[in-house]
Amino acid sequence: MIRRPLLGAAALCAALTLAACNGSPEAGRPDPTPSAPTTTPTPSTPSTPALTDEELKAIEAAKATYVAARAAVEKALKDPRKSSREPLEKAGNGGGWLLTAIDQIRFEREQGWYLSGTVKTTAISVISVNLGLEQPEVKLANCIDSSAAKTLYQATGKPVPLKGGDGDRRKFESRVVLAPPAKGGAKMWFLIEDKVTGKC
Repeated sequence: MIRRPLLGAAALCAALTLAACNGSPEAGRPDPTPSAPTTTPTPSTPSTPALTDEELKAIEAAKATYVAARAAVEKALKDPRKSSREPLEKAGNGGGWLLTAIDQIRFEREQGWYLSGTVKTTAISVISVNLGLEQPEVKLANCIDSSAAKTLYQATGKPVPLKGGDGDRRKFESRVVLAPPAKGGAKMWFLIEDKVTGKC
């Protein structure tokens, strides 16, 4: 919030003294001429509606799902030969994001690659929350740090020479929705979209 600077004490006293003396018929008596009331404009600040308890719970659930879903994909990439779809779905991977993750895991399995090290989510912030949709949705902005992770060959343990992948910090925008699992059951939060939008 931008605040208007206040007059210094000396300037304020001088301004009041000058107003009292000018146009006053007698010292110490008020001027009978009506004057327009002076009002100090109040700086306007954009009002951000407070989040409801339901929205706050949804945000916390969406953040937890994001972390769990990414961790499940990371675990699968660490040993693509033993990976399967079920643990990915149970961790909250769904929609187009799940298909992308499965394709990547399958590709790395076929290439004889695996992930070594840790990929960290260093920041998560909320873009929006909309619980009025058929599938309630939380959009997140996340910073992913892969500087401590490397893709290695299964056969030799040597690094795969990849361009522009390892060692980067990237910003992702994500959609997490509340929906029933594919095999039925209680609704749960699913990460359905996670796209790179730049560096962080």
